[in-house]
Amino acid sequence: MAIIEKNNLTIIRKNGLIPDIPFLAIKEKILGKNYSLTIIFCTPEESKLRNKTYRDKDYPTNILSFPLDKNEGEIYISLATARKDAKNFDMSYQKFLHLLIIHGVLHLKGHEHSSTMEKLEDKHLQEFYCGK
Repeated sequence: MAIIEKNNLTIIRKNGLIPDIPFLAIKEKILGKNYSLTIIFCTPEESKLRNKTYRDKDYPTNILSFPLDKNEGEIYISLATARKDAKNFDMSYQKFLHLLIIHGVLHLKGHEHSSTMEKLEDKHLQEFYCGK
């Protein structure tokens, strides 16, 4: 099991390594230093169960965001699902993971799917993703 805990950020992955993404910088830029964020990397089965339980959708999803209160939230990411979905967005897997973290954090900030959210995603992706 891999766990990182630093500055109100906890990242958990049961099997494998934690992807190389500037999680803390993204969290602090969008949510602030005092926001307590937990990111859990889960299996597609776990993602499907949460998606069914909380959204009544019976399929695995790449990311789910759960605000717990004003300054605390959780993000669940299925890396296997994200790897498949990256192709649908014509992105590399690594770039798509950056986008997913930004997307999830923006939801925790209170943003809903919209052109405004897409512009913020693009802005933050340019800031935090330097690869191809």
